[in-house]
Amino acid sequence: MQKEITVVLYGYRLTNCEWSPTANIDTLGEFIDRLHSDLNPLGITVSYTEEPENVLEVNGYADLLNIIRLRSPKDHIGNLCLGHVIGQSENCDFLEDIRRGVSRVAFAPEMIEPEGSNKVVCHNCGCGC
Repeated sequence: MQKEITVVLYGYRLTNCEWSPTANIDTLGEFIDRLHSDLNPLGITVSYTEEPENVLEVNGYADLLNIIRLRSPKDHIGNLCLGHVIGQSENCDFLEDIRRGVSRVAFAPEMIEPEGSNKVVCHNCGCGC
């Protein structure tokens, strides 16, 4: 049975005129397609969808992680933000962080703090962590 991981991009509004993302978010779909190609032989399906109706304010890189949600029903991961899954970014490389988050869900979901835990890793994104 295939493990299904969905990468979801929420809508966002940049609120810091002195900061802008360095990643080209428009290429995210192509990046997820490559992740799918890499992981599918291992029994993992990775798909991509957008939910522009869910809009979050982005003031900096940490907030950018919150607009990416990971879902994996088989692992009981309903809608965790990327920041919850990976914690603090090591290099502030958006695509690398998404790859790291998907890999953690794919191969080590037990290492992800459960939803509703008291650990605070994101910035008022509404994910409940």
